[in-house]
Amino acid sequence: MSDKDPLKGVVARLPELVAARPRGGGGFAPGGKVRTHQFGGHRSSFRGRGMEFDEVRAYHPGDDVRTIDWRVTARTGRTHTKLFQEERERPVLILADARAPMRFGTRDSFKSVLAAKAAAILAWVGIAGGDRVGGVVLAPSGVSAFRPERSRRRILNFVRAVADATAERVGPAPEEPTLAEALARTRSLARPGTLVFLVTDFGDLDVHAVRELERLAVDNHVTCLFVFDRLEAQMPDPGHYPVTNGVAVARLDAERAALRAAYAQRFAVRHDGVERICRERGMTFLDLETGSDPADVLHPERLRPLQSAGRRAMGRAPA
Repeated sequence: MSDKDPLKGVVARLPELVAARPRGGGGFAPGGKVRTHQFGGHRSSFRGRGMEFDEVRAYHPGDDVRTIDWRVTARTGRTHTKLFQEERERPVLILADARAPMRFGTRDSFKSVLAAKAAAILAWVGIAGGDRVGGVVLAPSGVSAFRPERSRRRILNFVRAVADATAERVGPAPEEPTLAEALARTRSLARPGTLVFLVTDFGDLDVHAVRELERLAVDNHVTCLFVFDRLEAQMPDPGHYPVTNGVAVARLDAERAALRAAYAQRFAVRHDGVERICRERGMTFLDLETGSDPADVLHPERLRPLQSAGRRAMGRAPA
């Protein structure tokens, strides 16, 4: 993308999200599968593990009789047993928010573009580890859901939808979907043990959204990526600043100390509230500020330990 592109930082382009793929291999969970013809003699540390049929071979003494393929045995006159692939991947779901409140940023890009890049990186990390990756796109026009898939082509459809969402037009008074709706859709896609990443500013984390978030955290490992801009956290240096929504222009009075304190307090309440919920419910909380490189925050080596933390947290029901 050219540096002269007037929409750079305002809209996430698909080639930009494709190029966000981290170099090197690795994913969220140990890669590869284990070939077995037994149902397993020990519990897996990975929730949501399944068994996929691989092939049939001649029965050997000691094989589990429960895996005998009676149809092949009857057809050939020799006892055959089924071999299975034991799945070691954990499904990955990514919620990416591109609604109107995310169309703001004073450093490098809008929050929506930063969220799109983060979502793309998470998708590519999951694919690199052989995981099934899907997600939910929270756009001004509605919520789109993508079931976890291992197909690169279908994952690309999810990434494309994220990019398209950042380019959607926003009306003056849009009736946008809520975070609670998106969390409910995410929960409907998740099976126990899913790695869930929520990339949003949590601007409308009301009681309904909190309830959905807590339900999601019961059987899954949830990581909340709190997207924000520095100007949301605190006012600029004392002075008077013009502020516009693209239509009307107002003037921000940043001189008064009381107003500056109240401004910072409002953001701190939202930020610390999300962090507290994450801490109480065993979820991971990460800050993602505009102007930062999401690849630094979401490097595979930093994400991999989240898996162990998630195993300790899973199964913890809301108080």
